[in-house]
Amino acid sequence: MPQEVVDADSARSAWSPRISLAQWTFHRAIKSGALAPMEFAPFASEQIGVRGVEYVSTFYRAMPMDGSWAQVLRQRARDAGTESLLIMVDGEGMLGAPTADARRAAVDAHRRWLDVASVLGCHAIRVNALGEGDAAAQVEPCADGVSMLCEHAAKQGLWVLIENHGGCSCDGGWVAEVVRRSKAANLGTLPDFGNFRCEDGSEGDRYEGVAAMLPFARALSAKSHDFTADGNEQHTDYARMLRLAERAGYSGWVGIEYEGKVLGEVDGARRTRDLLLRVGCQI
Repeated sequence: MPQEVVDADSARSAWSPRISLAQWTFHRAIKSGALAPMEFAPFASEQIGVRGVEYVSTFYRAMPMDGSWAQVLRQRARDAGTESLLIMVDGEGMLGAPTADARRAAVDAHRRWLDVASVLGCHAIRVNALGEGDAAAQVEPCADGVSMLCEHAAKQGLWVLIENHGGCSCDGGWVAEVVRRSKAANLGTLPDFGNFRCEDGSEGDRYEGVAAMLPFARALSAKSHDFTADGNEQHTDYARMLRLAERAGYSGWVGIEYEGKVLGEVDGARRTRDLLLRVGCQI
């Protein structure tokens, strides 16, 4: 299917979400030591020109539990003229574990990142809705686990967002059902343009998946890998995705998340930024 053609000026005049940057885009630079996690916000501002940043918990897991480092991170973001939007939390246990005790343990492990998000001035943390068993069996445990976490998040004025990020969540409709079953007022979604590959290797329809999650979205991830000669992403029609978001009434940020291997991380982030600008977003 040919990609939609959008006039950027007319798109921006009607609806123009701002562009943010996910820290995972630079995971290779961070893991190699070329980029210090504490310097992410000024780097994002200087190199990519964005004004919103999204952190990844695993890059800060070894930091002191007292959270004093988060105050430093907050100040560096402010000095760089950037807004700290959310923390993507990974590796803190299964919120949809089969037993209530295991779910409570996962909730307790996630609470540290609620505290950090609050210090940074974020509006949300992103979590994984993961459990055991088939998809139907995981809905209730996942809804219960995220609901418990939402109770703590609400006290700090924070949202909890589920991303399509492995396991049953590769089905956007399944994620939407978890949100509906939870009924927590501060539970939402973070639809990712990619991440629809199922455990059996099959690929779900990314447009249907994103559309199912958009009514609950409080963040949006513009996943990119490879680009055509004219600057379009090879696997995702960005114009089509942004039209889905506009029709759903989405009003949040759109986060760059480059995961390609052909371009360097800076070049890949810039290509993604330029494509988002062309389809109607703004810095």
